[in-house]
Formats: sequence, structure tokens, C-alpha cells
Amino acid sequence: MPMKTESINLVTAIPGPKATELLKRRGEHVPRGPFNTVPSFIAKGEEALVTDVDGNTLIDFGGAIGSLNAGHCPPTVVEALKTQIEKYLHPCFHVMMYEPYIELAEKLNEITPGAHKKKTFFLSSGAEAVENAIKIARKYTGRRAIISFERGFHGRTYMAMSLTSKVKPYKNGFGPFAPDTYKMPYPYYYRAPEGMTMDEVDEQILKQFQTFFLSEVPAEEVAAVIMEPVQGEGGFVIPSKNFIQKVKQICEEYGILFIADEVQTGFGRTGKMFAMEHFEVIPDLMTMSKSIAAGLPISAVTGKAEIMDAPLSGEIGGTYGGSPLGCVAALEVIKMMEKENLPERANKIGETIIRFFQEIRDDIPFIGEVRTLGAMTSIEIVKNRSGKEPNKELTGKILQNAHQRGLILMSAGLYGNIIRILSPLVITDEQLLEGLGVLKEVMLELREG
Repeated sequence: MPMKTESINLVTAIPGPKATELLKRRGEHVPRGPFNTVPSFIAKGEEALVTDVDGNTLIDFGGAIGSLNAGHCPPTVVEALKTQIEKYLHPCFHVMMYEPYIELAEKLNEITPGAHKKKTFFLSSGAEAVENAIKIARKYTGRRAIISFERGFHGRTYMAMSLTSKVKPYKNGFGPFAPDTYKMPYPYYYRAPEGMTMDEVDEQILKQFQTFFLSEVPAEEVAAVIMEPVQGEGGFVIPSKNFIQKVKQICEEYGILFIADEVQTGFGRTGKMFAMEHFEVIPDLMTMSKSIAAGLPISAVTGKAEIMDAPLSGEIGGTYGGSPLGCVAALEVIKMMEKENLPERANKIGETIIRFFQEIRDDIPFIGEVRTLGAMTSIEIVKNRSGKEPNKELTGKILQNAHQRGLILMSAGLYGNIIRILSPLVITDEQLLEGLGVLKEVMLELREG
């Protein structure tokens, strides 16, 4: 099925013959557990474009689940990695230290929210960062309980999975879960009872904290509240500034640490370097990963120095934490974001997407709501606007048809009915509009069908 537009170039169906053969090998040698969005295999990635093993070029609106804000293979990052590879690969920071680790810690201490004294250490994944932030919070406070939020996602390791709020596919059959983890509601204004204002939704949830402290765990036994400033896997649900500020006030009132999980929201995605800047809240601890290093596996926990110093030597760490390659890549990504002002570019991308869907929304009755903060954008697919019933089946069809036309998209949300857009921030205006045009085409066809 040949098709060529400005950027998309399809020379075979997806999957093509080479990808089909690789899919057979994948089925035979790799367990079914790891999910795959697009039924093909990459051969080359450049900025916002991906070419597969059959020569098909696709526009990437998935961005490796938000890991590629700086795009595929940024040239300065690639050059920095080549230079580093010739020096040393991994002496392990716990055995022989290296300067890029210190340099990156200094940089994150500088650019993360708050003018207080901070310290940073590194791990390999977002889930690992979450696990260690919880360890640090418990060590510092001497308390046991951790509060997360409904629809929140914090990872797939044991504690992170316990904090996560979606049973299938993340928790089903993997229990029992870590004790002393609890979940509070999180504002979802689109699905609030009819007639409730945003302030009323916030107030109702905030009151439940006081009830929780009476009915479940006393406040003086709660070590930390962990929150995504914008829920990622939960459907790109955006709370009000009032809500996040009030939660922080509750934390301060009771000596509870506030952990911002910026694994998906960080590094320019929301229109600021970190999403918490939108809400004017300074967290006690922050977890980061994904786009920190253009897709290389590295994560970080940054926090107030006295909190970060609570664990003794050897009590936190990991063999591959803060690999030299991840550190030099992250330093180049931050330089690139600052030099090219990618957070501001995220705002422009978000504005383009919102404007695009405002123009077509009346023609497509299954678009319930379009949400965006910077370039963290989602489209909620419903059976009809009046009932707002989630339409997971139609969402799957939209994604499948889009993939066949050369557009990489992913879903999200508790009900699986959210289309999320996480295109690299280096995407051109032409590529962005071309991808949106494919999405519009698919939606209009499915409306008729």
C-alpha cells in the first residue's frame, strides 16, 4: 500500500515483510508480557521521524512514551556519547567515581524548582527513582505511610506498582502489594458530577484528607504524598493550581513530604522545564527520568539537602545508577533545551493541537474533551458527548488505522479511551500538521463507519 506525503512515506503495509518475519521471531523468543504499540521494528530515528526495517517512514506522536522530548538521535547528544564511549563505559559510581555524575547533579540542583540547598543522585529508571524517593522519605521522617492518587502511575516495580492505580494490566495477579500505601482521589473535572465547579471538586477531595487522617492513618504516621503534576498513564488529567497548592499546604501542616513525580512531565513537555513550575509549588523531593537523556536509561531523585542526606552511606544506590553515558547525554539534552527554548516550543505545539481540534470537534461527535498543558496533549474518546461514556474499542481502531497510515500514536487512561500525543518537541510545524491531518482523516472515516 504505497503512500507518500511530505514526511510519511509508506512503501509496504505495516507490518511489511521484514517486520512480519521479526514479529514471528519475537513471538517465539520474547514473552507476551512486554506490550508493543506499532507492529513494526525501527531501523532509524531522526528528530520526529522513524523509518522501519521495510523502509516505511512514520511520524512519531508517541515519543517513546515521553522519553524523546529532544527527538530521536539529537546530533549533539550522539557526538557527546561517541566521545564518552572512547573514554570509559561504566566504572560504576560506587567503585570509581566520574565527573559527569557530579556535573549533572549540580545542573539538576540548579534548574529544579526552589532556591534551597539541594542534592541529587541517579538511578536507571523512573520506577527505580520512585522506589528510592519513598525510601528517602521514610528514612527522613521515620514514618511509614505513603499516599498516592487514583489513576496515578508510578512504575512497575514492587513499591511503584503498589502506588499505581490501574489494575489491568499493571497489577492484575501480581499481589499482594506493599503495605502502608494508600490512594486519594485526584480531580477529573471532565468527569465531575454535572454542575460541580472546579473549586467544588477540589474542596470535596481536600476534605477527604482530613477524613483519611481520622479513619485510616493518623497524619503523624504519613511519610509522603507522591503526585504526578499531570497524570500521564491516567489520561493526561490536569489538576488546578489551587488543588496542588492545597495538597502541599496539608503536607506542610502535618510534616508530610511532598514528592513530585516528574518522570513524564519533566524536561520541557508541559511548556516549562518542570510541570510543578505551572503550579508554583516547590516539592521536597522530585523524581525524573524519560526525557532527561534523549532516551538513554537514567533517572534522578533531587531534593532538599537535609532530606537527601537522611540515608547513610550504602543505603541507597545501584550498580548502573547514573551511568556515564546517561550523564553526558542528559547534560547535552539540558543544553539543547535551554539553547533552543524547547519548553516554549512545547507551548506552541500545544496551541496548534488545541486550535486544530477546535476547528474539527463539531464534525466528530466522539471527541469528548481535548486537554493540554504545553505539548502534553490528550483526546478523550466517548460514545457520545452527553453521556461521556468511554469508548475504548473506538480508541483502539483509531490507533490501528493511524499506524497503518504512518502515524505513531498511543492510548492512555483508566478506561483506555484516551489518545495521547507526545511528539518530540523538535517536530516541525509541517510534520505536526501532517500528523494531525492523518488523525483527522482516520476519525472522519470512522465517524462514517
